[in-house]
Amino acid sequence: MKILFVADGRSPISRNWIRYFAERGDEVYLASTFACELDFPVKRLELTPVAFSAVKKQTSTPGSGSSRTLGLRTLIRQWLGPLTISRSARKLRAFIQEVQPDIVHALRVPYEGMLAAEALSGGRVSRPRFIVSIWGNDFTLHAPSTPLMGYYTRKVMKAVDALHADCERDIRLARTWGLGAESPTLVAPGNGGIRGDVFYPPKEFVKEPVIINPRGFRAYVKNEAFFKSIPLVLAKRSDARFVCSSMQGEAQALKWIQELGIEHAVQLNPPLSHAQMGEVFRGAQIVVSPSVHDGTPNSLIEGMACGCFPVAGDLESIREWITHGQNGLLVDPNNPQAIADAILIALEREDLRREAAGLNANMISAKAEYGRTMERVVEFYRSVIMSASHQTGG
Repeated sequence: MKILFVADGRSPISRNWIRYFAERGDEVYLASTFACELDFPVKRLELTPVAFSAVKKQTSTPGSGSSRTLGLRTLIRQWLGPLTISRSARKLRAFIQEVQPDIVHALRVPYEGMLAAEALSGGRVSRPRFIVSIWGNDFTLHAPSTPLMGYYTRKVMKAVDALHADCERDIRLARTWGLGAESPTLVAPGNGGIRGDVFYPPKEFVKEPVIINPRGFRAYVKNEAFFKSIPLVLAKRSDARFVCSSMQGEAQALKWIQELGIEHAVQLNPPLSHAQMGEVFRGAQIVVSPSVHDGTPNSLIEGMACGCFPVAGDLESIREWITHGQNGLLVDPNNPQAIADAILIALEREDLRREAAGLNANMISAKAEYGRTMERVVEFYRSVIMSASHQTGG
């Protein structure tokens, strides 16, 4: 297949997906909205900035920066980013015309899907099949944020030939945003799934009371509530230790730690590779995901694959993975006491953690194993291409 991906080439989620097709021998092109370097081969990499992505340094990673900066950046892009789409689409349109791919697959709605939809709407561009991947907060956070974000989200949903989402909820929401009732869909993890050689349970059940928050700083992750839950846990379990991913040097995190007097119990980690994260997960008993907007968080199911007991925000999408009281606990992510209570229950109930670990291992093997998931994606791509062939009489 000849596939042109429109994606943030820095994103580990996007790279994990694109790498599969590059390494299996498909003819892969990447239109990246941010400057990046790849550690796998593609036929061609083209920088196609949109929504002020050109101002980003090549060394930056998605979600990097202070919490305040990230919130401001999101707000600016929501209001002003759509104004850049029309101009940016001209460059992508020329790339599509040159490559003539079988499929254009945008890995996210804002702003990659919006950019691709605009580029493909040009009258002279040869029309390949158009697929979009929905990420966890595309509909719940970004689409309703401003009138233009809503307009372009609807434009994308009406333009796509097929849709990939990481939860059933987003398939339902896509229909309300204009996806055709007959448009084919696929539900699969956004990064292609869990690599069993990286994310797997420890040889022995973890005895140390270690809790990990792998979400980093994002506008929709309630880290303040999480940090405020820590002294509540320590009041009853003084031996508990907390590990926070991608928060090393984060000024707001350091401020909360000092104000709450929890320096002795908290470790702030730098961004880590997948292999390193697997080791960290295998040393923890509990993974906490205190978010208010999500689809299927990759870091949450990675932690679950490594045997961590999940404590997560009570969201419709998360309930597709976690049954409260059976294989995890669902909480109000804005409530520090609720988070603390769930952590304490999990720390005290080894039987619950053991049962959940077995249930989660089976579920992830069935629903999210990388190799099987990507085989489903290949068949999905082929079916979309074949539908185009039948429509044109080829």
